[in-house]
Parts: sequence; structure tokens; C-alpha cells
Amino acid sequence: MKRLVLSLLVMGMAVSLFAQVQLPEYHFASGSWGFQGPRLYQNDAKARLAKVNLRIPQSGPMIYEFNARYEDGVQDGHGGFGIHIFGDSAYNGASWGAGKSYLLWLNYDEKPLTRDIPAGFSAQVYRSTTNSRMELVQSVSLNQYLPLLTWDNLSYSIPFRIWVNGDTGEVRVYDPSDPNLANYYYFYIDRKDLPLRGNWAALRTNGIKLSFGLGL
Repeated sequence: MKRLVLSLLVMGMAVSLFAQVQLPEYHFASGSWGFQGPRLYQNDAKARLAKVNLRIPQSGPMIYEFNARYEDGVQDGHGGFGIHIFGDSAYNGASWGAGKSYLLWLNYDEKPLTRDIPAGFSAQVYRSTTNSRMELVQSVSLNQYLPLLTWDNLSYSIPFRIWVNGDTGEVRVYDPSDPNLANYYYFYIDRKDLPLRGNWAALRTNGIKLSFGLGL
């Protein structure tokens, strides 16, 4: 199984700290990205399609691990972030989709534009087919976690662990509120897209400032 600590790869650009790491090709495609010490920041709360592309070979079982911390934004009642996985290409500019890939997304929206997206806190899975086309595959309300989103809690880095088997389509998204990361949500990617193969991943944000850190 390939274990991919995304934040180590992207923040390995701080060569003095991670000189021993072989760095992937990367592109700050849209938004305002930069490093502050060992963390990678997206600094534009108004950027709707902020994205950093990472050239990373992906096939078979994969683990994606990183932590994310709220920095600012969402005052307008809307913000989100997520990760494209198993991308077949990368567009180095603002785009809605990301070639052929899957987007795993966390969303906060007080007044969503479609009934398919629950109001409040939710998670979505999108199938991307081109840089301009995505379709919603699954949407789940996470409003039971809203009491945890206090201003005090938002000052902490939240760990994320995502396990994906590109051969079977099984995806496990572990519960970041579980200190042992033992519980997870799961779903299956459409069999018509299997097996998943790709050379690109992308971290992206929408209407929020976030920073990303090493490991969990």
C-alpha cells in the first residue's frame, strides 16, 4: 500500500527542513498560496477556485494524510475545501473540475443553491470529467458535528486520513473527531471508472483561508 503524506510532499518545498525528500512537481494554479515556516497557506478568503496541483503517481490502495487549520473566511456563510485524487491531468489555472478525477469535499453553506447540498455542514463526492465539468456523486449532512465547530476548536489543526483502493473503488474517510481515527465513513466509486490510475492530486479551497500541515 502506498502511503502518501500530502503535506510532507507539498511542504517539502521548504528545502532547509525537508531536503532529504524527493519533491514532486507542483503548481500553485489559482488562489494565493505560500509557505510560512513548515505550513502551506492559502491566503485569499475570496478565492472560489483556489488550487495547488501535485504530480504524484497513484494506483491501487492509497492513503492520503494531512492536517488542515482554519485561518479566516466564511463570514458570508459559505466556504469549503477538499482534495482531488487520481487525476489524469492538471490545469494550471482556475478551474471547476480537474480532468478525470474524484473530488472529496467538505462544505459549509448556510444557503446552498441546490437541494442536493444540505444546508450547514456537509460532505460531497464529485466525479470530475473535464476541467469545466463535475457531477455530484454523493452528499451527506454532517450537521451533527456543528457543535464542535467553535472558535476555540477552529484554532487547532484537524487531522485527515483518507484510504482509497483504486482497484476496488472503496473509499474510507476517517472521522477526525475520533482521537484514534478508528471510525470512518465509506462509499464506493462507480465500477465504470475502475481501476483508478492517475498522476495528479490537488488540494483546493473555496471562500476560505486554510493552512495545511505535515501528517496528522
